[in-house]
Amino acid sequence: MTWPKKTLLLVILFSSTNFLLSCDSEFIQVGAVDADLDGVFDLDDNCPQLANPNQEDSDNDGIGDLCDTVNFTSLPCENGYAGVYPCDGFDLIGYLSLEALSIGTATGSLSGNDSWGWTDPENGKEYALVGVSSHTAFVDMSDPDNLILVGVLPTATVNSSWRDIKVYQNHAFIVSEANNHGMQVFDLTRLRNVEITPIEFEADVHFTEFGSAHNIVIDEDSGYAYVVGTRANQYNGGPLFINIENPTNPIFEGGYGEGGYSHDAQVLSYDGPDSDYIGNEILIGSNENQVVIADVTDKSNPVTISTVEYSNIGYTHQGWFTDDLRYFIVGDELDERNIGTNTRTLVFDLSDLDSPSLSFEYIGTNTSIDHNGYIVGDSYYLASYRAGIREINISNIENQTIAEIGYFDTYPENDNAAFDGVWNVYPFFSSGHIIISDIQKGLFVVKKNN
Repeated sequence: MTWPKKTLLLVILFSSTNFLLSCDSEFIQVGAVDADLDGVFDLDDNCPQLANPNQEDSDNDGIGDLCDTVNFTSLPCENGYAGVYPCDGFDLIGYLSLEALSIGTATGSLSGNDSWGWTDPENGKEYALVGVSSHTAFVDMSDPDNLILVGVLPTATVNSSWRDIKVYQNHAFIVSEANNHGMQVFDLTRLRNVEITPIEFEADVHFTEFGSAHNIVIDEDSGYAYVVGTRANQYNGGPLFINIENPTNPIFEGGYGEGGYSHDAQVLSYDGPDSDYIGNEILIGSNENQVVIADVTDKSNPVTISTVEYSNIGYTHQGWFTDDLRYFIVGDELDERNIGTNTRTLVFDLSDLDSPSLSFEYIGTNTSIDHNGYIVGDSYYLASYRAGIREINISNIENQTIAEIGYFDTYPENDNAAFDGVWNVYPFFSSGHIIISDIQKGLFVVKKNN
């Protein structure tokens, strides 16, 4: 059998393309879907869930206005401001309010608190983990200009102004001062497979061998979590030892109470200048009125190495090691209010763990209260309540000289010594994106512009 030439041409044409001709001689994609019936196929629709035939996109971000839940365009730091926010060296590249970090039953009277970050090892996508009074919010940061709330994990019991989050082996570990909260464990890889956002999650594990806690720290080398600020136990509020090598099977292994109540801590497998302790697991506790150094290698027999105090103690709040483990930088949360000083940062020399000493004090550029601080290379990033975040260069710390080189201020009204503004800063993403969690305003994402 032979085909007429004209018929053969049509068969070839339509068998080698995905298009057909309509009665009006328009090309129609085979299998094309127009879910919202607005005349624009989903493949080309900038808002396929809601009818928007004119495809309005006022900020030109590729997301139609009807679907663009983030009314935000990144703001460069120009002439000392990013929009209304005072700045020096940091651009504002992303923002979500407390309301935008919440859904359904996870709302109520909202306030922000702690934050941490997670990078998906499978695809490199960055996520912000943001503590809110009623829940933990998980935010997709792959496009900071259009942050996406993937979902929330409600508090285990009741709301609380205090929530703390850390990450180990692709799991988030969450504690709170909420009554009987215990520790929630959440598998962060679940964030990969959420098709319709946001959703409400349930914890993978709810560990209840303690009640409320102020904070949690993790030594990623040893696979132990240290829960601190649990007052109602035999360890006087000192750290509890929890084996999390298997994240979904936490095992309580004791605690350390000799140093008293610990508000915050850093624990690491030591490889610093004091050869007596190389290879041991060392805890540095910020314990209200002193810094406590302990060897917690043997969980059944933790040993106090030393303690160190300083003058004009208000409240020894939190600290972090320099990369070489020689210096430990501490913030006192109440000295600014009690003494009337500008922000005071204390630098301790811990080159000899048996004999720590205060090396020097740094007085900042404003009167705000300092909260949490973390070190990346030669930069100390300080969450400083009403003064936002401050970047302090510590490259000359051995000569007792450090200096502020940048900032981003989420509380433009003033820098007074009060508990408003920035709670935490997370500066550890390899991309340079920095998470800021603000008590009143929610999540900011900034990046250095130089």
